[in-house]
Amino acid sequence: NPDVTIIMIKLPCGILYGLSYCNSSLFPLFPGPWGRCMGSDCGPGGSQSRAVWCAHVDGWTTLHTNCDQGQRPSNQRNCFRVCDWHKDLYDWKLGAWNDCVPVSARTFGASQPFTCSGGEEGIQTREVGCMLKSDGSPAEDAICEYFEPKPRLEQACLIPCPQDCVVSEYSPWTSCSKTCGTGLRNRVRSVLVPPLFGGAVCPNLTEFQSCKPGPCTGPEGMYSLRVGPWSPCTLPLTRPARQAKRRKGKGQGLRERVGAVKDPETRELIQKKRSRNRLNRQESPFWDIQVGYQTRNVTCIHRNGSAVVKHLCTPRNLPLTVQSCVLLKDCQMTDWTEWGPCSKTCLNPESPRGTRTRIRQVLQFPIGEGVKCSLVDESEPFCWRYRWGVKHSRTTEWSDCRVDLLLSQQDRRRSNLTGLCGGGLQTREVYCVQANAELLKYLNDLREKEKASPPVENKLCEGPIPNSSQLCQIPCPIDCQVSPWGAWGPCTFENCEDQAAKKGFKLRRRQITNEPAGGPGNCPHLVEAVPCDEPSCYVWQLVSLDQCVPDDDKPCGPGTQLAQVQLDRNLCSSSLPPEPVACEVPCSRDCVLSDWTTWSTCSQTCSSKTIEGKQMRTRSILAYNAGEGGALCPNSSALQEVRNCNEHACTVYHWQTGPWGPCTEDPTASSLNTSTSIRPSSDMQGPCSMGMQTRKVICVRVNVGQVPPKKCPDGPRPSTVRPCQLPCRKDCIVTPFSDWTPCPVVCDAAGNAMKKKQSRKRLIIQLPSNGGQDCPEVLEEERDCEVPRVCPGFRWKTHKWRKCQLVPWFLRQDIPGAQETCGPGLQTRAVSCRQLDGMQADMSECLKFAKAMPAITQRCQLPCQDDCQLTNWSKFSSCTADCVGVRTRKRALIGRSKKKDKCKNTQMYPLSETQYCPCDKYNAQPVGNWSDCILPEGGRAESVLGMKVQGDIKECGQGYRYQAMVCYDQDNRLVETSRCNSHGYIEEACIIPCPSDCKLSEWSNWSRCSKSCGSGVKVRSKWLREKPYNGGRPCPKLDHINQVYEVVPCQSDCNQYVWVAEPWSVWKVSNVDLKENCGEGVQTRKVRCMLNTIDGPSESVEDYLCDPEEMPLGARESRLPCPEDCVLNDWGPWSRCSLVRADPRSEGRSRSLSGTQQKWQHQTFPCSLNLNCFNYFYNITDWSTCQLSPNAVCGSGIKTRMLDCVRSDGKSVDIKFCQELNLEKTWQMNISCVVECPVNCQLSEWSAWSECSQTCGLEGKMWRRRSVVQAPQGDGRPCPSQMEQWKPCPVKPCYRWQYSPWSECRVENVVCGHGMRYRNLTCFVSDGSIDSEGSLVDEELCSGLELSVFLCVVCAGECYLMEWSDWSPCVSICVKGAGVDFGSVQVRSKAVLAQEPENLQMCPDQAWESQTCTGGECYEYKWFSSVRSNSSQPFIWCQRSDGLNVTGGCPPMNPPMDNSSCDPPCLMPKSFCSEASVCMCEEGFTELLSATGQLDRCAPIPVLEIPTAGDKKADVKTSRAINPTLPSTIQPGRTGRTWYLQPYGPGQNATHCSEY
Repeated sequence: NPDVTIIMIKLPCGILYGLSYCNSSLFPLFPGPWGRCMGSDCGPGGSQSRAVWCAHVDGWTTLHTNCDQGQRPSNQRNCFRVCDWHKDLYDWKLGAWNDCVPVSARTFGASQPFTCSGGEEGIQTREVGCMLKSDGSPAEDAICEYFEPKPRLEQACLIPCPQDCVVSEYSPWTSCSKTCGTGLRNRVRSVLVPPLFGGAVCPNLTEFQSCKPGPCTGPEGMYSLRVGPWSPCTLPLTRPARQAKRRKGKGQGLRERVGAVKDPETRELIQKKRSRNRLNRQESPFWDIQVGYQTRNVTCIHRNGSAVVKHLCTPRNLPLTVQSCVLLKDCQMTDWTEWGPCSKTCLNPESPRGTRTRIRQVLQFPIGEGVKCSLVDESEPFCWRYRWGVKHSRTTEWSDCRVDLLLSQQDRRRSNLTGLCGGGLQTREVYCVQANAELLKYLNDLREKEKASPPVENKLCEGPIPNSSQLCQIPCPIDCQVSPWGAWGPCTFENCEDQAAKKGFKLRRRQITNEPAGGPGNCPHLVEAVPCDEPSCYVWQLVSLDQCVPDDDKPCGPGTQLAQVQLDRNLCSSSLPPEPVACEVPCSRDCVLSDWTTWSTCSQTCSSKTIEGKQMRTRSILAYNAGEGGALCPNSSALQEVRNCNEHACTVYHWQTGPWGPCTEDPTASSLNTSTSIRPSSDMQGPCSMGMQTRKVICVRVNVGQVPPKKCPDGPRPSTVRPCQLPCRKDCIVTPFSDWTPCPVVCDAAGNAMKKKQSRKRLIIQLPSNGGQDCPEVLEEERDCEVPRVCPGFRWKTHKWRKCQLVPWFLRQDIPGAQETCGPGLQTRAVSCRQLDGMQADMSECLKFAKAMPAITQRCQLPCQDDCQLTNWSKFSSCTADCVGVRTRKRALIGRSKKKDKCKNTQMYPLSETQYCPCDKYNAQPVGNWSDCILPEGGRAESVLGMKVQGDIKECGQGYRYQAMVCYDQDNRLVETSRCNSHGYIEEACIIPCPSDCKLSEWSNWSRCSKSCGSGVKVRSKWLREKPYNGGRPCPKLDHINQVYEVVPCQSDCNQYVWVAEPWSVWKVSNVDLKENCGEGVQTRKVRCMLNTIDGPSESVEDYLCDPEEMPLGARESRLPCPEDCVLNDWGPWSRCSLVRADPRSEGRSRSLSGTQQKWQHQTFPCSLNLNCFNYFYNITDWSTCQLSPNAVCGSGIKTRMLDCVRSDGKSVDIKFCQELNLEKTWQMNISCVVECPVNCQLSEWSAWSECSQTCGLEGKMWRRRSVVQAPQGDGRPCPSQMEQWKPCPVKPCYRWQYSPWSECRVENVVCGHGMRYRNLTCFVSDGSIDSEGSLVDEELCSGLELSVFLCVVCAGECYLMEWSDWSPCVSICVKGAGVDFGSVQVRSKAVLAQEPENLQMCPDQAWESQTCTGGECYEYKWFSSVRSNSSQPFIWCQRSDGLNVTGGCPPMNPPMDNSSCDPPCLMPKSFCSEASVCMCEEGFTELLSATGQLDRCAPIPVLEIPTAGDKKADVKTSRAINPTLPSTIQPGRTGRTWYLQPYGPGQNATHCSEY
């Protein structure tokens, strides 16, 4: 840790743990690491602390007093407290990578012996530090490390191996330089690969050989006349003074004459004429053309190059030695202006920088061969003041959450969007603004929004576009679920403390089983009331009846049963307790009856005129009376009783509530609001103050309607007022208007400007709500552009040629044949810049926008008396029709030329020219492929100032595709498409198919729960109706029959269906004893499965719904008691077994005896597990699928599961069995879940069409692209595959210059010297394809004719450089098979040529130059050898892998030798014969020797891979050192490096590193 300081105490003894020590009584102080920077403010005002302790040198701590307090380090210091917004202010500053240093040099301090094979591994370092972005000043690294780890300081690199120069084979020998005597012949070669990275220099490119064709018959040509170069152009000494004097005199007179003229119009005309004359005289401030003269020497030279006297050369006519010329003038320009504003108003390091521009004016145009004018304006990509970026993109507020954007095409809810809830999509508009560099972050509070910046074009903001859509959630209303109604309660007073009223109510209630959203106020009524008479607040509750006690202490006969009640007797003091119940104990000969059953449930819940509630109870005959004296058995009607029940009228009342009204201010609670108001949150969505809500509460009679409130009990009446929180008011906020869009200048075919409009707009940032200020109606404004008078454009205007100027006579009067008034000269003219309408324009405009400037000088000839003089050419004659006939132009001889015979030679001086009449017939035809199908603009048009992304926009329907049109003239030459009256395209309608989503059926109904008791499952399904196509939403995962299922747990009430048994029938005795009426008999009864309700069994259902194990018996056999027999009641139910334990248990049941006295009989049965005794436990079901609201598509849902009570034999039973045991329940029954929303892929707008890929020709294309703004989620519609579209460019002819062959060298009448070779440029048009040769067209289409010249003719004895060779094929500097590439290069060279053997030492140096290229081929070089037929020595050469024989490039090792020098010969694969006549193995293989020491075979050396950049298991970056002769941008990657393990013996190293 760089912040940890260890205080060293220097002692003269030893060193331990980095601390000098001598005496154990001395202790160093150890500080801990610095803690976190703390503070209340962001920036340099923070503080941090650390622990400091005293420790012995052995490591154990001790008291601070044992350490030297004077050496104690501080435990607190100031620091810079970093906050999140500092991320915009600070960033890492990355220095450039230093030179690549070999690893061996870093490791061992000196270079080690190294055999380079591809490159040497090295390390590059750089400086990295934290800086303040605004001014680049350094800052603490800890600030930047807070946001991003410090970038690496080192990286691996590769130092390339030296690349020797590689040259081609020699050309064949040339012929001898002389036809007689001694000459030279030569052969040359060219450079294929230049020397790189310190490789060997290129060898000689020329090889000479002397030759002697034969002796010369006459004297050998020893001398020749040579013309020297022209001297610089100079002025005669007397000319400048004479010209200045003449101009001064004329100027004064003109000024005097102009000043004398008083008429303004006349003065203006004179001034204009003066300006024109000044232009014609080149007196414009841009021109200063001066005609001078230049000379050249003509000398006689020996063939060895030395000059001799002229008379030794053969007499001949001397060439011209003086001529007119234009004085060289360099371009002169003003100083640069100040830099203009930046094109971008902010800096984003991840995007291209903006540019700023400055200009300068031309003061003097170049004359002759003067220095050309450089740029009149320049730009630089340097703007630090502001920056554009995604951080300064602004957004409007999110729109309301919409679920309909996620609905599939087939969803029926599209027709009715009310009530949709769950997951949805909300959108916002993203726009670009100009932002200050000092802006730390965009604050979303109201104060900042009111200062919103105006929007600018989105293209100015670089980087990714912020999300314009996001998922959202609309809470689904949770429906209130209530339990069934409970039983009616007793008739009670409405208020037991006030019993003055004589009427009361019976109430019944139900509970909320599922709390709704918004509270219980959204539930139906929970209490119903029925008016009743004779109310009472407390009643006696009968618990049981005692045994029947006969009267008068008799053993049998009538008696009474006392009632046992449950209630405080004091509360029921106002009413009499229950009376004793009459009963009878049968005597021995009486008819014996069973006890009464309990009363059945009431058949009706209320009574009316047509219906009455009834209850019934029954009893049965247990034994008949025995003969005389016994009480007789009653008839069958006396065995049952019926009574009325629920006699209250069916007039049910309840309170009904309306919805809560809006939250309004509570005028009575203003003081309360003042003290309890809640501060709004930053997004202005929070509450501002307290208000109140009201609702309507009415009394309703069921099936009738509203009734007076007194009909309903006042106790359960709901409240009508509740407090609420008032939301804050939000005003509409809009941005300022943007700048007006630029006015495009569009011109029609006639060159007239067309009217266009410009617009500006503003965006709504925040919509109004809660009564806030409304938004303005006008969000976009439009106005007409100012139309320029003419379309912008500039052209050069040439002025008249001045008269031909000759070289002054005093300079040429000594030349033989020269005449004073005639001969060759020079004439000049002025050039000005004009707009297309002819108005004067600044010269810089033509320099930037017009074609090349016309020539301002030309050679001329003032005819002498002996010269032929002709008139100028006339205009061509008119054509009678296009494409028919010819047209001519003429000229004539004038003066004495008419009589001269040489002038009458029409071949030398033609007097007429004829050419075919132009033809304006054109042919249009389509060319190329059809473009993509493109929808018309505006189908999804969005403003350039904002970007909105809709949730479900289908880019489909009818569009158009385009095919380029090409126009040819009658000669099948390409011309502008406007000649064919075509706009350049054929349009054809096309269809982009719309996506069709997967279509499923609606959900089926839920199946019945799989279990009638306990937890089961219920299922519903959908099935496939139509598969998706054209990129529609995919289907969910379907089963083998194309269905998708939803399974949820369900629970059936185990008491939902119960067995109901009717009373036993009368006994049917088998052995009838008519007298006794007793003996064996049978009883039957009817058993039915019935639906159980809160009021008891209600209706019969199918028997399978009831538990068959619980079904009561429908028949029984028994013995009917005879007289004097003991009579017993039916057996009671078996008692429940207790929990199973180790000791045996039993269950029992009892019944009473009927005789003289009632007695009880008991029966027991052993408890057996899973037979009559059971354990119970809870069973939890699996989670259901995520359940959504019926009105939701996705979003938050609930998974549920259920508890089931299971008996130990595996049977599900009623939950009460487990509840009675108080079993622990630790499971969570509901959890929230999320169903992924089906978000469709959302794309950006199409970009603007790109520039054409070619400036001319048939194959140009324009592209536009779009990007994915929102990737698809869930089952949303996938993104289309077409993310870019193309269409052809309008076809434009390709014009080019084509060179003619070089002419013969023209040095007038001299053999050698500074002459000229000429070649003309011809204008050709083509369609831009490779195989198009082109057609000859008018030179004006190529912007004027240029003439190319080349110095030529070498004199005898000179040694010189050849012309440049052609560029060599592109070659990659690489290692074949290893993936190591240092870029590609091509080269050309100049070889040396000589004519005389004695002048070889005077030759110049050969030359070569290289340039980078792309697509170079990677070659390898190998040695080859063969045995010549006439020699015993092998012929050895280096060959490139493409079969080309070269010099250089092969590895720096001894060439292979003839295997015949090794005995035995080296016949094993990968072997060769070394210089020591020993068989060796090639590189990468090792020798395995036989027992005799001979080479047995060559085995590959095992390799150990070192992780590199391609290995994901390591983080090693591999790069290369930069080739000094190649651009640094050419740095292809490198894939691997390998250590070869070389078996070694004494004196050998274990390993060496090699590249492959």
